[in-house]
Amino acid sequence: MIKMKKITIVSLFLLVLQSVTAQERVITTGVPFLLISADARAAGIGDMGAATSADVFSQQYNPSKYAFALNKYGFSVSYTPYLTSIANDISLGQVTFYDRFNERSAFAASLRYFGLGDIELRETGDPNEIPRTVSPNELAFDLSYALKLSDQFSMGIAGRYIRSNLKIPDGNTDASAANSFAVDVSGFYQSEEFAMSDFNARYRIGLNLQNMGPKISYDGEVERSSNFLPANFKLGSSFDFILDDYNKVSVIGEINKLMVPTPLDPGGPIDTNNDGDLLDPEDITQSEAYSIANEKYRQIGWFEGMVKSFGDAPGGFSEEMKEIAWALGAEYWYQDSFAFRTGYFHESPEKGARQYATIGAGFKYNTVKVDVSYLFSTSQVRNPLENTLRFSLSFSFGDEYDEY
Repeated sequence: MIKMKKITIVSLFLLVLQSVTAQERVITTGVPFLLISADARAAGIGDMGAATSADVFSQQYNPSKYAFALNKYGFSVSYTPYLTSIANDISLGQVTFYDRFNERSAFAASLRYFGLGDIELRETGDPNEIPRTVSPNELAFDLSYALKLSDQFSMGIAGRYIRSNLKIPDGNTDASAANSFAVDVSGFYQSEEFAMSDFNARYRIGLNLQNMGPKISYDGEVERSSNFLPANFKLGSSFDFILDDYNKVSVIGEINKLMVPTPLDPGGPIDTNNDGDLLDPEDITQSEAYSIANEKYRQIGWFEGMVKSFGDAPGGFSEEMKEIAWALGAEYWYQDSFAFRTGYFHESPEKGARQYATIGAGFKYNTVKVDVSYLFSTSQVRNPLENTLRFSLSFSFGDEYDEY
């Protein structure tokens, strides 16, 4: 018999982002690490980035922003501890590089790595047995291209290779990693700076359709045991209050919706022969109804599921609206050197119950910028990033571009 230290952590991770309540119609997906904000700037403003100003971290939120980057090159490294109340060796790391190689175009590449720590495997119950150690992990490698279609508007496309190595090997099962791919399509509008009565201003609008791709399966049976990727619709806007040469305040808002079908309503037991007795062998029991509903759900194709996701909630329009999460935040910069951030993220209690406030800060000196953030859960459901400091280090260098 195999005994595995921390195996419950692996199971928890598979559900923690999406299935954190006992509600029947919480939407769950595979590889949910793709939805974790990997950088401290976005994490400090409620995990928003679709419509914030361009930075090195734009790859995860809206790669079309790279066409508005102010420096030719950028490089970043970020680190996010995860589930720190349970273990100290689970974390998400990301490295990103971009090159704005001319006035209208930019290229970027990034690698995200999610490590779930070490798990000790023992064949017997003997505590003196020397264990075999495995390290489940997941990663995503992205390439993106952004193009300005006008002085104020750009579009971007990103391709993503996804590898999930979570299966625990033993002598009888295939422990090969699951693989898939996805694409993002994004757009970004940034206005020119314009004068208001007492200050100048600028606004931005961003849209990103993320993680659109085939289901991911761990055993090759795509129809029966595959999981939807966390395809996600992001729409955000921001407004800059440019108070003077030293002080700038940005307010940001964003909505997110998973483009994944809502789990089917199984209904209750069915009296097949209409005799009033639900215990007959030919009747459909509650457990069988769940099994039938799950089987039908697994047969939904990934593209069909994306289309259906905007109008398939069994509870109608009111339930569909509960599947939209929203966030609000603000960012203050002094002399483009010191930043203070705050934000709030809200998800319906019936659809995951992620609700939290965030704070953050940043310091920039020449080409180097350091960001940190901290999260406070405001939900009865504990957040896996609660009481966790996130860190990011970025470098912007090369020729500078003008901001219209």
